Amino acid sequence: MENFRKKLGLIRSIFIYYLKPFNGIRLRRLYSHFIQKGDLCFDLGAHLGNRSNAWLKLGANVVAVEPQPICIDYLQKKFRNKKDFILVEKAVGATKGKSILKVSKLYPTISTLSEEWQFSYDKPADTLDYWDEEIDVDVTTLDTLIDEYGIPKFCKIDVEDFEWEVLRGLSHKIPALSFEFFPAKTQNAILCLNKLKELGEYEFNVSYEENLTFVYKKWLDYQSIITFMKCYDKEISGDIYARIRQNN
Repeated sequence: MENFRKKLGLIRSIFIYYLKPFNGIRLRRLYSHFIQKGDLCFDLGAHLGNRSNAWLKLGANVVAVEPQPICIDYLQKKFRNKKDFILVEKAVGATKGKSILKVSKLYPTISTLSEEWQFSYDKPADTLDYWDEEIDVDVTTLDTLIDEYGIPKFCKIDVEDFEWEVLRGLSHKIPALSFEFFPAKTQNAILCLNKLKELGEYEFNVSYEENLTFVYKKWLDYQSIITFMKCYDKEISGDIYARIRQNN
């Protein structure tokens, strides 16, 4: 039964991230705003690597970071012949060390290092998408990854309510990045935005769930994105995109 749940969870993720019509084209169109051939990119919380896959097709060099064994196995097989792909089998946090990853076998996309996430998640504990396994994982930091591989042109952070902890481990200005936010945890998104303000002069945009389009035609300044998050009243998650402010 345990292996069946894991396999079913993997199949579900493959369907969501790889089998939607035109999804790959839309991913490449979105990330072409940030990524050119030869650029270094970090995929933190790579899961099954659909972002990594799109970036490789744009000609990027990709460092993917993922701690879940079933996802690691999939990534190793899918990208085994890609010389521009490096897989780091770890989680990312504020400090290096060890931690406990709470895993959902059936819904691996909600696996997390965040204890608070389990209590704020909007599904009851008796539904199928609960955390039913705990595993010990190695934890690295963004600064450590940068020391080893260099400053990425783009960095995606999708770690299920652990985004703030990831950014706590960053002291470098990254040209462009994204991080996930959740309606029940907007305060963490604000912490992330404040951290970016300390690192550089960024401008911001928003994309909801997996629609792969920007909400705003004109990028927002810091105060506008803070107001957006403080007034956020939707019941869906999304990603905040940040890039070093463009001189118009």
